[in-house]
Amino acid sequence: MNSLFTPALFLLQDSVFENMKQGVYHPDLSKFLIIGALLFAIGVAGVLTRRNIIVIFMSIELILNAANLNFIAFSRHLQEAGSINAVAGQVFTVFIIVVAAAEAAIGLGLVIALYRNRETIFIDKIDLLKW
Repeated sequence: MNSLFTPALFLLQDSVFENMKQGVYHPDLSKFLIIGALLFAIGVAGVLTRRNIIVIFMSIELILNAANLNFIAFSRHLQEAGSINAVAGQVFTVFIIVVAAAEAAIGLGLVIALYRNRETIFIDKIDLLKW
């Protein structure tokens, strides 16, 4: 009786393997959204739990990259559906990259100025109203 089910088991395993392989080579929208949600959650957790201002800026960058991933995923999804507005997500992504670069430059300048004045980069020890 075992010999009757063995070929069917191998056929089932091959079809499952082929489905997994096709899922890796041609991912659908849900996989990109899940990765974007994980990046966003890691970024929010980093902003809320860390005290180092440089790590907080890196967490903000993770949040922005999660938004970029979602915009690109929806742009690709709309492009496959044949929509005219499929380029909008890519345009938003370019704007977010420009804003992130400006935020990094200004943030780094602020961190350097705070470190020169306070000699620390920890949020708890930076209180600008007390001299």
